[in-house]
Amino acid sequence: MTELDVAGLQRRLADFAAARDWEQYHTPKNLAAALSVEASELVEIFQWLTPEQSVRVMDDPESAHRVADEVADVLAYLLQFCEVLGIDALAALAAKIDRNERRFPAT
Repeated sequence: MTELDVAGLQRRLADFAAARDWEQYHTPKNLAAALSVEASELVEIFQWLTPEQSVRVMDDPESAHRVADEVADVLAYLLQFCEVLGIDALAALAAKIDRNERRFPAT
């Protein structure tokens, strides 16, 4: 059974890399660069779309598949980055939301 929790996905990514002897390349610098590249590939899908077209991007099965693949790539590299540096991604996000709520109170 596939684990869909963060820790389970991080284990699967680590096992995948270990089976291919890729851990040597998974330094914070390399993972940050790969994350940036994958995020740029996601941006590229939307680059020349109008705002209206961008809202409907998931209506087309081909573009929806491309978007989902790039989202998966971004998340995979982010999770690997967090694993290497010992960052709890969900705790970091919760803390950032707390800080933003204090910085930008609702009016």
